[in-house]
Amino acid sequence: MKLNTKEILKKKILDAQEMVRDYEVYSKRIQDVEVADLFKNFAEESGHQARKLQNLLKKISKD
Repeated sequence: MKLNTKEILKKKILDAQEMVRDYEVYSKRIQDVEVADLFKNFAEESGHQARKLQNLLKKISKD
């Protein structure tokens, strides 16, 4: 199955959003403070990636 650009962006947005949720959940379950903080940072980074992908999808959807 060949995906077009919009479909790929939508898939990667969902992937990034899932990573945010996973890292947030794991950061709350892990007792090791260093690992928990790292996972919180990863959640934020994944959130930034998701936002950038969403903005790009909006931009190309207008065209």
